Amino acid sequence: MNQKISRRQRSAPTISDVAASAGVSPMTVSRVINGEANVRAATRDLVNAAIQQLGYAPNRAARSLAGAEELRIGLLYSNPSAAYLSEFLVGGLDQASRGNLQLIVEQCEIDNQEVKAAEHLIRIGIDGVILPPPLCDSQPVIDVLQKAGIPMVVVASGRPPADISAVSIDDERAAFDMTCHLGRLGHRRIGFISGNPNQTASGRRLDGYKRGLESMGIAFDPALVAEGLFTYRSGLDAAERLLDLKEQPSAIFAANDDMAAAAVAVAHRHGLDVPSDITVCGFDDTALATTIWPELTTIHQPIRDMSQAAMDLLASEIRARRGPMRPAPKHILLDYTFVRRQSDAAPRRRPSARA
Repeated sequence: MNQKISRRQRSAPTISDVAASAGVSPMTVSRVINGEANVRAATRDLVNAAIQQLGYAPNRAARSLAGAEELRIGLLYSNPSAAYLSEFLVGGLDQASRGNLQLIVEQCEIDNQEVKAAEHLIRIGIDGVILPPPLCDSQPVIDVLQKAGIPMVVVASGRPPADISAVSIDDERAAFDMTCHLGRLGHRRIGFISGNPNQTASGRRLDGYKRGLESMGIAFDPALVAEGLFTYRSGLDAAERLLDLKEQPSAIFAANDDMAAAAVAVAHRHGLDVPSDITVCGFDDTALATTIWPELTTIHQPIRDMSQAAMDLLASEIRARRGPMRPAPKHILLDYTFVRRQSDAAPRRRPSARA
C-alpha cells in the first residue's frame, strides 16, 4: 500500500508539466496560481485548462499541514547564463507550488545593484532569500541580510560560510573526474577555461583540474589555462587564446557549458572538427549541452534539484526559527554525474606533447 502511495506522489504533475501543456513558461503558471493581474485573459484560460486537465493541485498538501503558513521567499539572481537560470527557476517554482511558498524573483547587476536589491527584498517583508551563483559569494549581500536577521541559503558556493545554510556539489572532485577522463583518452595537452575569479566554485574547479593532471602524470602548464567569466562571450575569447598557442591543446575543458559551446564555435572557426581534431567538454549539463552539435560531454550539476533543496531547506529553517530554538545551519552536498556524449575522443591527428 505504501509503495502505491509513493508511486502516485512521484507521478503527481508539477508546475513544469502545467507550463508545457499550456505552452507557457513556469513563471506564467506561477503568476496565474498566485492571482497576479499581469497575465492576459487568454493565457490565464490556457493555464487554468491545463491545471484542470492534469489534476494539478498547488499547495494542497502543504496547506493541510498545521503551521505551514505561506512564506515569501526571495530569489536574488545575477547569473549571466540563461540556461543555468532557467533550470534554477523551474526547480524553485516547482518547490514553491508544493511547499506553500510564494517565490519573488529579483534581478540585479553584480558589483552594482545587488545590495540595493537585497535591501528592497527586506523592505517588502521577505521571509528568507535564496542566493544562487554568483551572489552566493557576495559578502556585501550576505552581510546586509544577516544584519536584518533574514534567513538565507547559498547555492553552489565553492566555500559556503559555516554559519549559513548551503546546497552545493563537490566542484573540485567533479573537475578532477573530467580531467582524468581526458587523460585516460590519451590527451596530454588539456586546456582549461576557468570561470569568474570572484566565484569560489571557479577556484574549486581549477583545483580539480590541476589535481587531475597530477594524478595522470601530466605537468601543469599555466599557458593552458585561460580565464573566462562563465559567459559565452568570455568563452570565445578564452578559446581563441588557447587555439592561438604555438602548440594547441588537443582537448579543452571549460568550467561551464556556455564557455564550452563557445569553444566549439571557435574550433570550427579555426577549421577544426570536434572531436576528431579537438575534444571539448563542459560543466553543468544545462539545456545548451544538448542543443549544439556535437552534444557536449559534461558534468551534470543537478541545478533543478539544488534549487528545490534550497527552497525546502530555507522554508524549514524559517519555520523552525519561529519556534523556541534557532536551528543550526545545514550544508547539503548533492551528487553530480559524469555525462559522456559526442564532443570527446582520443587525440588522433596531433602528436601528444611531453608532460
